[in-house]
Amino acid sequence: MSVGVSHTNRNQWLAGPGQSAKAATYDLNPDTTDWVHQYSFWAATSVWKQYLVTGDLDFAVGQLDNLVQYYAGYDNHFNETLNLYWQAPVWDASEYTAASYETDPADPYHGGYGYRPTINSYQFGDATAISSLAALAGNANLAQEYESRSKAIENATQALLWNNNDHFFKHRARDNNTNGSLLDTREIMGYLPWMFNMSLEPDHAEAFAQLMNASGFASTYGPTTTEKRSPWYMHDAAEGCCRWTGPAWPFATSQTLTAVENLLHDYPAQSYITSFDYFTLISQYSAMHSKNGQPYLAEAHWPDKDAWIYDTEGHSEDYNHSTFVDNILTGLLGLRPRPGRSLVVNPLVPTSWSYFGLENVPYHGHNVKILWDQDGTHYGQGSGLQIWVNDVLAESRADLGPLTVTLKSDRPKTPQSKINIAVNLLKDSAGTQPTASFTSAFGGDDVWHAIDGTIFRVGIPENTRWTTYASTNKTDWYAITFPPQTMTQVDLYFYDDAGGVRLPASFDLQYLNGTSWSTIPSQTLDGELTANAKARITFPSVTSTALRAVAPNGKDGVGWGLSEFEVWVDST
Repeated sequence: MSVGVSHTNRNQWLAGPGQSAKAATYDLNPDTTDWVHQYSFWAATSVWKQYLVTGDLDFAVGQLDNLVQYYAGYDNHFNETLNLYWQAPVWDASEYTAASYETDPADPYHGGYGYRPTINSYQFGDATAISSLAALAGNANLAQEYESRSKAIENATQALLWNNNDHFFKHRARDNNTNGSLLDTREIMGYLPWMFNMSLEPDHAEAFAQLMNASGFASTYGPTTTEKRSPWYMHDAAEGCCRWTGPAWPFATSQTLTAVENLLHDYPAQSYITSFDYFTLISQYSAMHSKNGQPYLAEAHWPDKDAWIYDTEGHSEDYNHSTFVDNILTGLLGLRPRPGRSLVVNPLVPTSWSYFGLENVPYHGHNVKILWDQDGTHYGQGSGLQIWVNDVLAESRADLGPLTVTLKSDRPKTPQSKINIAVNLLKDSAGTQPTASFTSAFGGDDVWHAIDGTIFRVGIPENTRWTTYASTNKTDWYAITFPPQTMTQVDLYFYDDAGGVRLPASFDLQYLNGTSWSTIPSQTLDGELTANAKARITFPSVTSTALRAVAPNGKDGVGWGLSEFEVWVDST
C-alpha cells in the first residue's frame, strides 16, 4: 500500500492532511496554524482507548511521535505559572456559553477565553495516555516526563478550577493570560475530569448531585449544558445555532455519561448518583436519538420537549457527535477494556432486567460474549452472569456484579482491518482525485462530495452528492485515481431524490488497465441495487491506479448520482 494513501486515511489527523497548514484567522481560530488544532480534542486518549479494546500495541506505540507532536501543538495555550491550558469556548466546540456572554457580550461567539475543564481534562488524559504508551514501549524517560505533566495538570485543575462553595469544576477567566475569577454558573463540562479518570478528592463527587437536580442539569432529554438555576440558562437559545446555554448536546451528554460510568466503576463508593440514575440518563439519551419516529441525531435538542433545536437541513443529519455505542457497551453492559490479558465486565443494568446478551465482540484478538440470564430460561446456557471467550465459558457468577477473566494471550495478532483509500475530505493533492464525464450545475453538486467520507442515510440534503442531472449524454462516468492499489471490494452509495436523479437501471464498475478502461471481471453485487443505500461490489484481486462507475442516464435529463464512492483495502 502507498504510504501516502495510508496516512491520508488511517492517520488523517496525526500524520495526514489534518496536519496541513491553515490561516490563523479570527474565523478559523487565530491561535492555531494547522487544522488538527483548530478544535481541541483528546487524540492520545483515543489511541490508548483503541489499544485497550484491540490489544494492537504495535499500532498504538507507533503513534507515539505523532501524539507527542500533537500534544506540543497546545504549548502556546499553556500557562507555565498556573500549569493550566486556556482555550476559547468556541474552539472547544462549545460556542455561546455563559463565559462567552460575560466576557464579550458584543461577540459571544468568539468570547470567553479561559482555563477550562475541557482542554485541561483533554491534556491531562493525553499526557496520561502518552506516559502509558511510552512505558509499554520501554521509553522510561518519556513515560516519566508525561506522568509529571499529567500530575501537574491534575493538581492545578483541583486547585484552580474547583469551586468549593458550589462543589463543581468551572471555567476560570483568562485576563492577559493570568489567573482570573471562576464563572458563577455551573456548565456540563465540569464533569470532564471524571471522563479522563483524574485522581480526585472523594468529596468532589458531590458535583454529580447536580445531574439529577431539577434546578441543576436534569431535564427530559438532558442533561442540559448550563444549569437551570443560572440566569444564563437558555439565553438566546432560540435565536439560532449554536448556543451552549442550556440545549442538550449529544456531544456533551456522551462525555457526561462516560464520566458517570467512570465514577461508578473506578472511584470510591458515593451517595450522589447511582446506577439507577445512570440508567435514567442513558434512557433519556436513547430517547433523544430520533425524529418523526425514525433513528436520527442532529446537533442539539430541546431539553424538555421532543424536538431538535439545532437541526439544519444539509448539515445536521447524522451529525453523530456522540459515543452512544461506547456508552452502551462499556457503561450499561459493563465491558471495561483493560491492557494486557485482563477482561473486566461489570454491568450497570437495572436489577429488574431478567436477561441481556452481547455477542461477537472483538477484544484483544478474541471473540467475547456476555450473557445475563437470571433464571437460565431465556438463552438456555445456564443462569447468572457469564463471560464466554472464543465460544468457551470463561467465568460466571449467580448475580449481577463484577467479573474478571484472564485471557490466554496478551499480544494478539494485529487485527486485520480495512480502510477506505478513496476518502479525501481535505482535497489533499497526494490523495485520491475525482473526475467525471459530467457534473450537474444544480444543487451544489461536486465530484469531491463523493469522496468526502460523508454518507447521508436520512433526508436528501444538498452539498453531499455528485450527480448527472440535466446531462444530455446517454451514459456518464465517475472516476477516481490514486497510487497503485490492490483491491477486492468497492462500496457505492447511489443517490436518488425521487425526481431528477434516480437509481440507474444498471452500472458497470471498471478499472484502468494500462491505458484503457476495462470491466472488472467477475464482479458481484451483494444483494439488490437500492437507492440511498450501500451497494457492495466484490471481485477477485485487481491492481490499478483508477476505478470508475459507468451508468446510463434516464430520459429528459434525469440523471444518476453518488453520495459516496468507497474503495476498501487491507490496512496492512
